[in-house]
Amino acid sequence: MTPTPGRIRVLVVDDSAVIRKIVTEALGADPTIEIVGIANNGQEAVAKVEALKPDAVTMDIEMPVMNGIEAVRAIRRSQSRLPIVMFSTLTERGASATLDALAAGASDYVTKPSNVGNFAESQKNIREQLIPKLKALTGTRRAVAGAAGAKAPAPARAAIPPAQRRPRTGPFGVLAIGSSTGGPDALAQVLPLLPASLPVPVVVVQHMPPLFTRLLAQRLDVTCKLTVVEASEGELIVPGKIVIAPGGKHLVIKRSGTSVVGHLTEDPPENFCRPAVDVLFRSVAAVYGDRVLACVLTGMGRDGEKGAGVIRAGGGEVYAQDEATSVVWGMPGAVATAGQADKILPLQRIGPDIATALSRGPAPVGVGS
Repeated sequence: MTPTPGRIRVLVVDDSAVIRKIVTEALGADPTIEIVGIANNGQEAVAKVEALKPDAVTMDIEMPVMNGIEAVRAIRRSQSRLPIVMFSTLTERGASATLDALAAGASDYVTKPSNVGNFAESQKNIREQLIPKLKALTGTRRAVAGAAGAKAPAPARAAIPPAQRRPRTGPFGVLAIGSSTGGPDALAQVLPLLPASLPVPVVVVQHMPPLFTRLLAQRLDVTCKLTVVEASEGELIVPGKIVIAPGGKHLVIKRSGTSVVGHLTEDPPENFCRPAVDVLFRSVAAVYGDRVLACVLTGMGRDGEKGAGVIRAGGGEVYAQDEATSVVWGMPGAVATAGQADKILPLQRIGPDIATALSRGPAPVGVGS
């Protein structure tokens, strides 16, 4: 098959003929996407990735011969940046398997069609969920390839240096982190580097559905020196604890007497997200003033850009992950190109730099600027 120049070449991997038909027809209807092959199991997928050189892969998890997680590991041995999007079910077993796939190197996931008898509805869900992710994930990779002469690079976005301010002397009071696509792996690399003696609380928004965030918190709790929990209503925001917003709810930080607590809301999504990073960032700025250190990690979209502006306007600081180490430089790129990033750092430097910045000593709990 002769490749069509400029189109995103996708390999579809699933042991269900019905799912393969739904996915290939939904993707094939988009003029920017070309289906270059299908595979019935992970073993076939590994061979076809080598033979067809696709721009992206959609991968089922449960398959005979070789499952999707094993296939991801095998592909990653030779293809470190090939976008691989997993199909997940919204069950505890499905969520756990999806987190295993992300840990193995998968780029992102979408919800697998549940009502396969309704082709139109299933294809609509695929178009709405999968196509934007494929375009975002392949956009970064094709730009990198273009730099090496393989394909035309996407237009570069230049980071804008932030406005100069007086050197900071006082301690921070909180660390707030926002992430999305590629975020679970980024969090798994950053959070375990924070010391048990960290003098401030940590609050996190990772774009994920309900159930996924609880399992993510449980997994991070095993590897981190700090306690990691999914936020509940009235959660105390205190040093020694990392609090992750639950899927489906915004996390808002508020004062309660001399304490600071987490409040959960079902207010409308922002940036098409609930939880939203902007919601969290505005709330920490309101409570902690100039003592906020925020970090925006890899992710699609622009969530966190406006909140970062609020934090910097209040005297806090914002770090952003760099483009080279981001799975998608959407969220951190939006912060950087808006001139709201005090530092733009590769992933491997973010944990150590945050730990150093927060080591200036504790700040009184519940006191604003």
